[in-house]
Amino acid sequence: MKIAFVANTSWNIYNFRKGLVTHFLAQGCEVLVFTPKDEYTEKVIEWGVKWIETPLEGTGANPIKDLKYLKQLHKFFKSEKPHVVLAFTIKSNIYSCLAGKFNNVPVFCNVSGLGTVFLVEGIAGKMALSLYKLAFRFSKHVFFQNHDDKKLFTSIIKISDDDISILPGSGIDLKQFIPTPYPKNETIKFVMVSRVIIEKGVREFAEAASYFADDNAIGFTLVGKFDQEHARSVQREELEHWIDSGWINYIEHSDKVAEIMSSHDAIVLPSYREGTSRTLLEGGAMGRPLLTSNVPGCRDVVRDGYNGFLFDVKTPESIVDKIKLFLSLSFDERQQMAQNSRRLVEETYDEKIVIDMYEDTIHRIIQ
Repeated sequence: MKIAFVANTSWNIYNFRKGLVTHFLAQGCEVLVFTPKDEYTEKVIEWGVKWIETPLEGTGANPIKDLKYLKQLHKFFKSEKPHVVLAFTIKSNIYSCLAGKFNNVPVFCNVSGLGTVFLVEGIAGKMALSLYKLAFRFSKHVFFQNHDDKKLFTSIIKISDDDISILPGSGIDLKQFIPTPYPKNETIKFVMVSRVIIEKGVREFAEAASYFADDNAIGFTLVGKFDQEHARSVQREELEHWIDSGWINYIEHSDKVAEIMSSHDAIVLPSYREGTSRTLLEGGAMGRPLLTSNVPGCRDVVRDGYNGFLFDVKTPESIVDKIKLFLSLSFDERQQMAQNSRRLVEETYDEKIVIDMYEDTIHRIIQ
């Protein structure tokens, strides 16, 4: 069987789909990867896939560039003739469905989060929704990562329940992300791992951190890519103000996120909405308490008071309250919460569950 993966970056495939890709390769399938070229492309190629460069502007709404992307997918689907296409991220989902329709290729979409299309109003959002409604008529099957996203999405875009599955996120490789001893830090340290964009809650994180700025026994770290070209990025001056004021320690990019997480006492994610947060899955798998927004895709990974705490979205004061609550715990209580995080991820979010669901669904529908 020839299986094509389509996404807006090689980074996405490398970080979120490695287990799925390598599983199909081990089954003797030929795997194609259609992505733009980035710093992770060579790493993906090393797995043994056939990579085909497919340039795409990941953000923005340039109809000319998007039409070019559609034409490229149509051309490659026609020439490569994949038996199955697995699509990820918004534009790749939409245009893979349309190209699949033209070439009679079954496309399985993964809605890993509703994105700013469903969070921000405007002409671009309305255009994207119209494209969703058109394209998803031609999807073979749609995977969602939580029931809330599925409910909201299908209230707007009609899809039969027979054509839908709910995945436990992208899954987590429990052999890669393993528990490390819970730290006995003199300074209690909180870390947020995220792109530096508004909807991830970076402003709320910085404002909450500012409350503790004069307390040397508490520290805050932000790890994530800053991209001024992203339509929803915070401003460079704003980020520099947080750093210069001593509110946060900022690490723009690191391939050692697991190592950074392991040195911190808790993971914080004030996101406005997720599919299923990868940051929380990684932190939980490593045995760290999780503090996050009480919203879809975040609250699914946290049982309040068991492996972390939930706070109100877009509310720095609520984040501060839950940080204070966490600080009131004894070391043994924090350590127990860390162990609970690992247990919950093991029970619910093992990537083997995701791989089995993909394989079973493909075989049920295609064969």
